[in-house]
Amino acid sequence: MKFIPYGHQDITKEDIQEVVKILKSDFITQGPKIGEFEKEIASFTGAKYSVVFNSGTAALHAAYFAYGLGKDNEFITSPMTFAATANAGLYLGARPVFSDIEMSSGNMDPNLIEKHISKKTRLIVPVHYGGNPVNLGEISKIAKRHKIGIIEDACHALGGRYEDTKIGDCKYSEMCAFSFHPVKHITTGEGGAVTTNNKEYYERLLTFRTHGITKEKLVNSSPGGWYYEMQFLGYNFRITDIQASLGLSQIKRLPKYIKRRREIAKIYDTKFKNNPYFDIQTETKGASGAYHLYPIFLKEHLKDKKREIFEELRKNGLGVQVHYIPVHFHPYYKSLGYKPGICPVAEDFYRREISIPMFPTLSDKDVQSVIDTVFKVLALFSTNKEEEFKAAIALLDTKGMNFSKNILERELLKIKDVHHEQE
Repeated sequence: MKFIPYGHQDITKEDIQEVVKILKSDFITQGPKIGEFEKEIASFTGAKYSVVFNSGTAALHAAYFAYGLGKDNEFITSPMTFAATANAGLYLGARPVFSDIEMSSGNMDPNLIEKHISKKTRLIVPVHYGGNPVNLGEISKIAKRHKIGIIEDACHALGGRYEDTKIGDCKYSEMCAFSFHPVKHITTGEGGAVTTNNKEYYERLLTFRTHGITKEKLVNSSPGGWYYEMQFLGYNFRITDIQASLGLSQIKRLPKYIKRRREIAKIYDTKFKNNPYFDIQTETKGASGAYHLYPIFLKEHLKDKKREIFEELRKNGLGVQVHYIPVHFHPYYKSLGYKPGICPVAEDFYRREISIPMFPTLSDKDVQSVIDTVFKVLALFSTNKEEEFKAAIALLDTKGMNFSKNILERELLKIKDVHHEQE
């Protein structure tokens, strides 16, 4: 049985050749490829500046620092994200405030944000869940009204668009953070980036990445060409030229990758429409998603069987995953005083969500296999005959074949026989 993971990198012969060139060169880190990669990211997104880091987490940490987030500040973000979105603020002494999401999109509900704003609020950090852009227009209005900033967590959304803008051009935000983890749209093994149109933020990002050390705009008089100084506490968040060369090679194929992800999403949307087992994500109005993930949401009668469904999908060759455990559910966050119940929609979203395979090198055959397997497995857990019939019809329809009633009934019996064998 072929195992299909939920995400996977695409490394080509050209990628390997570019990396080997750097390994044979004079600079394997702190060399010219870093700047070249940053220019390509800025060019692709439409931002003035880009600074690359050794992870998406480091990128978020640096962006928060550059903006001035610190002790006794609060920032509002989504609970439906990887922990790094919130952790990066904790590193600086700030407190994350979780604002609930829309069930249909997985993104922060703009209508709920304002009630969380206090005198301590410095930032709103919207997360483009699964690559589906948030409603940046509405969130921007809120931020301007209260004179607070926006930093986008776009670790899922490189290549996405909101209305007439690219995610990362920072039209609606101070900065935008990306990730280059292997399951993302392009990879550098591990890596990340921040884009901005603000020169001051750009300079702080560069310095923060290298221990807070700089040779520019010195505080002390320079005694010679060797001199550098540490102006604030930074980190070693540098990416290497090895990684940057891989990123430079990968970014050339980014438009193709996004196009294929959207093609796969369209096939899934069409085949899964109005099925009796689960709902699918709604793309934000006026947006074009980058489809890092393809989440499905189990309907009410199946959400309590999520664990069994998840395990059965894996047994049948699909490397499904769950995105995400709400951040405030983690033991560490509970120790800080966060409690279940503060974001009821996100918590129900978690009880329902399963991410199925989505990556650009999935073949059409693989995509069809995913669809067939999802329907086959979900049918095992149905207790409603009418639902089983609908699922069988949908399953057969995905094969593009017209079956007679007798054949349909035989197919349904097969589904039910498998169900009985597992009881």
